Amino acid sequence: MVPLYARHAPAELATIMKDCSPRLLCCGDTGLAVAEGMPSAPVRVLFDEIFAETGAVENIAEKQAPREPGDVVTIIYTSGTSGEAKGVCLTVANLDHMLGCTTGRLNQLMGATSEPDRVYHYLPFNFAGSWILLLTCLSRSSILSLSTDLNKLADEIRLASPHYFLNVPTLLERVRKGVEENLQKSGGLISKAFKHTWKDFRHSAAGNDKSRTSFWGAIAALFIFPKVRARFGANLRALICGSAPLAGETQIFYNMLGIRVLQVYGLTETSGICTMDDPQGTVEPGFVGPAIPHVEMTCGENQEILVRGPNIFAGYWNRPQETEAVLCGGWFHTGDQGEVSDAGNWRIVGRIKNLLILNSGHKIAPEPIEEKILSLLPDAQQVILMGNGRGYLTALIAPASHGQITSAIVNTALETVNRDLPHYKQIRAFHLLPEPLSIESGLLTGNGKLKREAIGARFAAEIDALYQRQHA
Repeated sequence: MVPLYARHAPAELATIMKDCSPRLLCCGDTGLAVAEGMPSAPVRVLFDEIFAETGAVENIAEKQAPREPGDVVTIIYTSGTSGEAKGVCLTVANLDHMLGCTTGRLNQLMGATSEPDRVYHYLPFNFAGSWILLLTCLSRSSILSLSTDLNKLADEIRLASPHYFLNVPTLLERVRKGVEENLQKSGGLISKAFKHTWKDFRHSAAGNDKSRTSFWGAIAALFIFPKVRARFGANLRALICGSAPLAGETQIFYNMLGIRVLQVYGLTETSGICTMDDPQGTVEPGFVGPAIPHVEMTCGENQEILVRGPNIFAGYWNRPQETEAVLCGGWFHTGDQGEVSDAGNWRIVGRIKNLLILNSGHKIAPEPIEEKILSLLPDAQQVILMGNGRGYLTALIAPASHGQITSAIVNTALETVNRDLPHYKQIRAFHLLPEPLSIESGLLTGNGKLKREAIGARFAAEIDALYQRQHA
């Protein structure tokens, strides 16, 4: 089974299908034209026909023999932030171990209860994390509600009233910005209570002795936070967040609201998960939890996270050399930079491939700086640092869909960020993009990650102009 994502460009879908050579294509739209140019086009069956039990697949489906632990169950294609997507082969043993881990964590979260888990899901099932969630729901007593329209997300979440659901940081950041903007616009006592409570809570989270139960905090707890929590329904136990690290300050923000956020970290090659926050353990904002049972994690050269255990994939489909390159000495080389706390929780610093190496030799992980700039620009959707092989850093800044960003606002934000950075990490120039980056433009992966090489190529002229302007 190879899950696909309809929002990918047709050329990308066609490349995946040529690589895996499917015999059967199950889809919801007869207009999905991705089989052109293949040696033999797969038989196409609509989901409506399958769910209606019309017998459309009776002549194709084969009687399956019992599965062995080493048998490949699925090929999930990676997002492909750089280069062509690769097919990750996951086995019966991979999934058996992972489902045991996810079920264990959810048992801790739900506690002793006989009612089924209420789960909401809005992410595509071609992501490893989504796929694992689906199998987990099928293996335990669950009511799974699936999104039908992302424009109706808020209404659907309230209707589903989930105990938990899987999120990407982008959504949680947008909800946070929306809450902050609405409270600021409200003015009066409500706005003042929120401002003081948020300030006190940040001090407290940083180890300051300020009390969280101040006068303003009591007002916020009575009149503000319950209304925000109500957006997620009456049953919420936790928001689960994965795909990319969530900003520590955003996690603290949700803690203040009384909403628990549990982070998960992993790659497709690790069956979707390496670490999970323990609902009954120490959850540290900005960290993604401890390694799951029977999985070892350590840091190699340049702080690269290395992993080994029963969750590691069998290899890339038809790519033995690339498989050998990432499975070295018994360890899977993730390409992610990380560090571990005294409590055993991991924090993701950045991507090895994303390191910007200035012509001075300084190596810079762009993600932490991009995250800080974004926190100061509520109307920005993406910030992308540039500078590989150059003398200093510059930035491309894309607005949110309805955001308005001016050069003056960006200059103020960069001055704030630069004050706390050494000279070689300071951003010297920027370019405002006309619109946000998107999956359809080919500049974001299916789960919203930056395709940095594609972005650099698309805006090469604008980037060159930033450096020519500084030298003029």
